[in-house]
Amino acid sequence: MSEQEKQSTEKVTGSFRTRAIHVGNEVDPSTGAIIPPIHFASTFQQPAAGEWGKFDYSRSGNPTRSQMQTTLASLEGGCGALAFSSGMAAIHCVTMMLKTGDHVVAGCDLYGGAYRLLHKVCNRSGITVTLVDMTDTAAVAAAINEKTKLVWAESIGNPRLSIPNLRELAEIAHAKNALIGVDNTFGTPVLVRPLEHGVDVVMHSATKYLGGHSDCLGGTLAVSKPELLDELYFLQNSTGAVLDPLTCFLVSRGIKTLDLRVREQSATALQLARWLESHPKVRSVLYPGLESHPQHALACEQFDGGFGAMVTFELDGTIEQTAAACGATRLFRLAVSLGAVESLIEQPATMSHASYDAADRARFGISDGLIRLSVGLESLDDLKADIDQAIR
Repeated sequence: MSEQEKQSTEKVTGSFRTRAIHVGNEVDPSTGAIIPPIHFASTFQQPAAGEWGKFDYSRSGNPTRSQMQTTLASLEGGCGALAFSSGMAAIHCVTMMLKTGDHVVAGCDLYGGAYRLLHKVCNRSGITVTLVDMTDTAAVAAAINEKTKLVWAESIGNPRLSIPNLRELAEIAHAKNALIGVDNTFGTPVLVRPLEHGVDVVMHSATKYLGGHSDCLGGTLAVSKPELLDELYFLQNSTGAVLDPLTCFLVSRGIKTLDLRVREQSATALQLARWLESHPKVRSVLYPGLESHPQHALACEQFDGGFGAMVTFELDGTIEQTAAACGATRLFRLAVSLGAVESLIEQPATMSHASYDAADRARFGISDGLIRLSVGLESLDDLKADIDQAIR
């Protein structure tokens, strides 16, 4: 029996916050434990030779992993989900559906790891990629050709926080017989659920908001159709990049507070972005909740009550001066990653997007003065004071 068949298909009613707590977290029937136990078993006894039980081998399926996948599928509105050892393993699984000669159209406001995978790993298999501004649907349509099999976008672009029209992108991709996948790490299912807009597969770096506490590494895919889930499950089971039970437990625990955390962090991020817009040392601020953001109106329409907890701003200065400002904060930790309860700061040109070729960084607006913030749960006043002293 395949992993996706093991996932609960029962439709649990209730709000997003209620489902985040209860779906996939049923009381343990053998003990009555409110929190399901962690199943570390690598293998499972079978009823007879040639007869298979619900689980057989942990690479193919594990009860703890299945419970977490059930939760995520409910929150994203998918027919099922898969959990991977990292976000990049999840993206890699999607690209493993491609064959030599296939073509990918991806966003130019793209996570550096995804850029590296497409340009420096997938290219070894004869797969080509074109980067395009995903906010320009005409440009996306023009970039798709008869060899295009995948369109890859981000619900909120990294690091410039661009917002694509997901429904229009899905219609364009499907009209050209291509799949569309969306990295929803920045958006989270709290704010936007791409499958509801016609997207085929949604990816998360579960390391970020789903886990929420900088203590786990994982990735997920949520899928719209059973046949696509079957293919992705086959690839995952064949190559083995599954998420371990302890990390599945940590992600499940994090998801229970996801709605609360993301909404509170988004509210702080909006106030911080408005303050940065008026700061004399700041050249520009990119945040979807600001009226100055080029896709602000679309963000208001596409997002559900918030604009995310990522803020990007630009300083006047050299790459060394920007690096010094990032290193001068006291509350904001200088680190890659994002989405946790503590606030983080980084310089994309030398950190998260260092894998970009220099010409592409310049071409796509990843300037030396760009700074990316992941806003946590600290006091707004404390965060403002910290940034102020660092950039002054």
